[in-house]
Amino acid sequence: MTGKDLLDRLNSPKAAELFSLLYGEGEVDAARQRYRRLICEFPEAAGELRLFSVPGRTELGGNHTDHNRGKVLAASIQLDAVAAATPRQDTRVFFRSAGHRDVSVNISELSPQEEEKGDTEALIRGIAAEFAAQGTPVKGFTAHAANAVQTGSGLSSSAAVEILFAKIFDSLYCGGNRSALELAIIGQKAENVYFGKPCGLMDQAACASGGAVAIDFGDSQNPQVRTIAFDPAAKGFALCVVNTRGSHSQLIPDYAAIPIEMKEAAAFFGKQALRDVDEDTLLSRIGELRKAAGDRAILRALHFFGENRRVDAMLSAIEVMNTQSAAMENFLALVNESGDSSWQLLQNIYSPKNPGEQGLSLALALTKKFLGGGSPLGALRGACRVHGGGFAGTIQTYLPFERLDDYRTLMEGVFGKGALVVLKVRSLGAVELEL
Repeated sequence: MTGKDLLDRLNSPKAAELFSLLYGEGEVDAARQRYRRLICEFPEAAGELRLFSVPGRTELGGNHTDHNRGKVLAASIQLDAVAAATPRQDTRVFFRSAGHRDVSVNISELSPQEEEKGDTEALIRGIAAEFAAQGTPVKGFTAHAANAVQTGSGLSSSAAVEILFAKIFDSLYCGGNRSALELAIIGQKAENVYFGKPCGLMDQAACASGGAVAIDFGDSQNPQVRTIAFDPAAKGFALCVVNTRGSHSQLIPDYAAIPIEMKEAAAFFGKQALRDVDEDTLLSRIGELRKAAGDRAILRALHFFGENRRVDAMLSAIEVMNTQSAAMENFLALVNESGDSSWQLLQNIYSPKNPGEQGLSLALALTKKFLGGGSPLGALRGACRVHGGGFAGTIQTYLPFERLDDYRTLMEGVFGKGALVVLKVRSLGAVELEL
């Protein structure tokens, strides 16, 4: 389909229905304008042109559990990375994204390049290499993109872009038949091996899958992904993130230390991941474990065990939310427990290298006070927790819609205009738009 054909179809009822699913009923006109700009700015619009969308994600439960084969809850959101792409007959990928430098990669060479680590080129090369390793070599493409998932927002902008690349390759050259989980694994391998970041699989799986998902990584070769119905707005609660706009520079060692220390605790018991360690056994040998792995590794292990149980409890609360009036309150109590555990045990609220910068701590403290934590009864009407990797970035908050404006005023007064974003759970994951 040419760019002109796509422009004509943006105004069709089918496009309106699709945009409503992706972004919400009130955002159809804005979506049309966004895709129109993307198509019109594409110099090769006269040739074959295809449209793609991959959402960001919000983590609902399971903070830093995926890398030790734990359990997580996550959901794709209405903020997404979109691209107009056309296939090429050579092996060059040219990628342009608004607000970022142009990227050009020749994927005829598929081995990791040391100088590309930490750059977009590494992700493209790594994803192409994984397709080739699976017996489906790919050619290049030209793509122009726009990413509404802001970098550093804690909503997995990098995972959204990884899955965007994987979806484009798969659709252009492999029939578009790979499952969401297969695309997620391809993206994760590229980030681990080529980009150089030891991430888990949650972000990629949530971005690729769509809707709210419960993921069990107990079998690392075959994670179990289950779609669940979850809509806090239907219960009168806004789901928000607050971007504290802290610096993410030099934080990779902090992120990497969490899975490393958890696995050191597991290794003491002859296991590769904490999922295989019995908590009571660990508690019975803490004295020995302190000498072998250190106190923080133990605390992080205790977070892992508790967080895995909370994910099960949160899932149970979600599954009865439509029939039991207390289920939402139970869910919110578990969200608060998760946040407290991340703060006290996991210790990913600020970097120990820079204790003077504690935006997440400040945002959480202010939110707890706002939600009622300072009242005589100490009961919070809502919930908050660190969101995602931590150390800088965002917190997640649930609060009644009638208090949203006041909360926005408070948070943006501290962290700047636009710091608060209200999220909607999006039902579609990585898609090629069929208009």
